[in-house]
Amino acid sequence: MSVLVYSTKTCPWCDKAKEYLASRGLTYEAIDVSADKEAAKEMVEKTRQRGVPVIKIGEHYIVGFDKPKIDSALSEAGLA
Repeated sequence: MSVLVYSTKTCPWCDKAKEYLASRGLTYEAIDVSADKEAAKEMVEKTRQRGVPVIKIGEHYIVGFDKPKIDSALSEAGLA
């Protein structure tokens, strides 16, 4: 099960999301959508959102840094 964080280098909420995942002992792949246009396109297609962070846990996409939604998706994915 993978965790992806779509982010940019200048996004403070992206940093908070990554710090939160790390504090939970989780590894994740950070994708800089300002540098990876294909990933940015995929993120928009899946979420209809252009803002970051977008966190993909299993098949769930979470827009923004929303701890309850992150925790719920982690639990459902068996990662909590």
